[in-house]
Amino acid sequence: MMSVIAVQSVKMVTANMLLSVFFVSGALAACPYNPGLFITAPKNMEALSGSCLRIPCNFRAKPDEEFKSARKTFGVWIKSSKDFAKYPQNVIFNSSWEHNLYPMKITGDLSQKNCTTLFSSLITKHTDTYYFRIENWPFRSTAECDPLQITVRGSAPRPRIEISGDLKEKESVTISCSASTPCPHSPPKLTWNLQQDPHNNIEENTDQTFTTKIQKTITLSDTHDGFTISCSATYPVNEGREVKTAEERKTLSVSYAPKNTSVSISPSGLVSAGSWVNLTCSSRAKPPASFSWFKNSKDGAIRVAKGKFYSVSVTSVTDDYHCVVTNVLGNQTSSWINLRSAENSDSSLIWASALGGIILILIIIICLAVCIRCCKTKHQTPQQPQSQGAEVLDMPGSWDVVRNQF
Repeated sequence: MMSVIAVQSVKMVTANMLLSVFFVSGALAACPYNPGLFITAPKNMEALSGSCLRIPCNFRAKPDEEFKSARKTFGVWIKSSKDFAKYPQNVIFNSSWEHNLYPMKITGDLSQKNCTTLFSSLITKHTDTYYFRIENWPFRSTAECDPLQITVRGSAPRPRIEISGDLKEKESVTISCSASTPCPHSPPKLTWNLQQDPHNNIEENTDQTFTTKIQKTITLSDTHDGFTISCSATYPVNEGREVKTAEERKTLSVSYAPKNTSVSISPSGLVSAGSWVNLTCSSRAKPPASFSWFKNSKDGAIRVAKGKFYSVSVTSVTDDYHCVVTNVLGNQTSSWINLRSAENSDSSLIWASALGGIILILIIIICLAVCIRCCKTKHQTPQQPQSQGAEVLDMPGSWDVVRNQF
């Protein structure tokens, strides 16, 4: 038994060694151990048909190679195959040629080891794997370990909507919409429903590619919950004669404290003492809230139940209830609701009627007293003598003098 286990162990080790040799040899075959040239560039890039692609690129040669910046240096792009010697027909661009197969131009300074390239008038057939090569006679080498995969799409890429901060009411968050900008010479134009004519910024990324971005800072409230942000990216293509547009949408999910808290009663009409009624507490809250019921007493409000619904028996006296809704962001209290029986209502009506009658009688008595006093005052006021063409004398004793004259 032990010998069988030992044989199986040897077979497993041998198989693992063979697999290791296979994968290592494959890796070495795909990428030589000591290539003469390396480039720093994105591994995968996407572009839009009808537009251009800026390829950020820097290279370095092996220290022991005889690359001299003083010598004339040419940059070469090879499609599909990295083996220049075996497949020279795959050369699609050479900076020493006057006419090239592909519309490319090296905009970087090769003497400063900058191989940045502008690939213009792209079409979907340009989707392929590309290798960069340097010719600095007698130094010549291809960056065999650094292939560049370029994918040319016929439709515009969708922009990205990002939100920094917590989606809670009263919190300030920065909302941004960004779109990849493979061709900085013809960047996309971003628009959205958060503001009109937003300012578009073109930012350089860490890998030397570019992104177009718009952003806005807002203070959240419960009204933003469920609001859908829509952002569109419009790319000019074919030298601006056409445009291609893509849109992205994102719906906000904002948390907020309870709002619009109220209490309803069923049945809503007057009921007799001893009958049961159902109280319902309504509110808007996110995340979901808990419900508590309170009854007014001489010692203040006391909690009598939990839950959205509460059934209570109506008594012969008036009882006051309200609910409190609570979640992690806060709470809100409803207004008081009065529970009273029909008998209690009738008694209150009788007292109200009696009080109203007494007030009416008092008003009538006061009015009569005022009228009587006014009549007496008018009766006691002496009439002023009237005489045409005679002047009324206001001096004391003037009336007696006139009377004596007659």
